[in-house]
Amino acid sequence: MEASPGRNDPCPCGSGKKYKQCCLGKDEEKARSARAKAAEEAPLPSAESAAPAHAGPRHQTRQPWKKSATNTHGFGKTSLPRKVGGS
Repeated sequence: MEASPGRNDPCPCGSGKKYKQCCLGKDEEKARSARAKAAEEAPLPSAESAAPAHAGPRHQTRQPWKKSATNTHGFGKTSLPRKVGGS
């Protein structure tokens, strides 16, 4: 496989322009169509392989930003008294 030129390198077609201003769009379109063709030809995954291997219960996490959390006042709510004064 050829090493593709960088975006700011001179274009390999010899136009004297930067690659991104000359042939980058054409090359990307060619690659995009090749990927689309490969995706069409690829076999569809079966229902058995699409399912996750482990379908057990999910672990519970503490997520205070969700509505179902016990603390509905958002982050930073603590039971400690505020510091007043200084020494």
